[in-house]
Amino acid sequence: MSKNFETIAIRTQTERSQYSEHSTPLYLTSSFVFDDAEDMRASFAEEKEKNLYSRFSNPNTTEFVDKIVAMEGAEAGYAFATGMAAVFSTFGALLNAGDHIVSCRSVFGSTHSLFTKYLPKWNIETSYFNITEVDTIESLIKPNTKILYAETPTNPAVDIIDLELLGEISKKHGLLLVIDNCFATPYLQNPIKFGADIVLHSATKLIDGQGRVLGGVAVGRKDLIKEIYLFSRNTGPAMSPFNAWVLSKSLETLSIRVDRHCENALKVASFLEEHPKVNLVKYPFLKSHPQYEIAKKQMKLGGNVVAFEIKGGITAGRNFLNAIKICSLSANLGDTRTIVTHPASTTHSKLSVDDRLEVGITDGLVRSSIGLENVVDIINDLKQALEN
Repeated sequence: MSKNFETIAIRTQTERSQYSEHSTPLYLTSSFVFDDAEDMRASFAEEKEKNLYSRFSNPNTTEFVDKIVAMEGAEAGYAFATGMAAVFSTFGALLNAGDHIVSCRSVFGSTHSLFTKYLPKWNIETSYFNITEVDTIESLIKPNTKILYAETPTNPAVDIIDLELLGEISKKHGLLLVIDNCFATPYLQNPIKFGADIVLHSATKLIDGQGRVLGGVAVGRKDLIKEIYLFSRNTGPAMSPFNAWVLSKSLETLSIRVDRHCENALKVASFLEEHPKVNLVKYPFLKSHPQYEIAKKQMKLGGNVVAFEIKGGITAGRNFLNAIKICSLSANLGDTRTIVTHPASTTHSKLSVDDRLEVGITDGLVRSSIGLENVVDIINDLKQALEN
């Protein structure tokens, strides 16, 4: 098999059936049959590799996982119903009561809730470091620290964390490095190259790319994935075969879609940077981005998310959303359709002002997931909304 990304995405396929199909079929079955009692015994004893039950494995989910494993340079993986199922199952499988996590403060809202509301029920604590204070990471490490966790680029402020630095710290202190690679996709960034042990994705975003299905995936070291698999096999967060089939098809066009997403996003970011009603623009491949050099080191392109701050705070942010005509107002991202969100009045409105500012969410911040429409139309819609 070729080592080239596009060929892996297209040519990694389930073995053809007796019907010699060119495109992988849907395997909509909850269970599988066995030849005899010995075949069944040996299969359940894991003496042979065989599909037993679609909560454990299925040809469609296997194909999807195999593609992500190859794309990320991982050893093994497991697919989940959602991105958050992948996050929770990873922590649930790899942590014990009394363990400690060191995490970047800029994490997805549901991940923050997991760290602050649910894991403490099992005596698992989390210490946060700010994106601008990576030199404090080692001071947060305790004897019971097990995992170093980060997203990069971050959501929603599109900050960048140095993966090479995180890899060095985790290796020095014997920690597991877990990276949420959702914003970058395997096409733009491969954290395992920098020392990550586990890489997570919400496949709902750019991997699907068309806002159709939910999904998540964890890939990484074989021994760790086995623990995640066993945990998930018993707790039941498995991806459905139908969603796996859709997502595997989506991967076939991931590279060409993301190329255009990034091309459009850079043009939009450059436009916004010159607009008089915009205070600040954050896009990894803009030279004005504070971590521009790090982004260039570890990412192929800058991704599809542009964060920008409108002058006038929360009121201006709401007025901007109300004036939008073409772009969608939605909480999703990574869609073919451009999406704009005002975090301070919607997704992060329940946080205090201080907590929002800690992760770069100012009152006027807008997160824009740049789609695949003609970029002139995207820019014109943003322009008229800013001016109206």
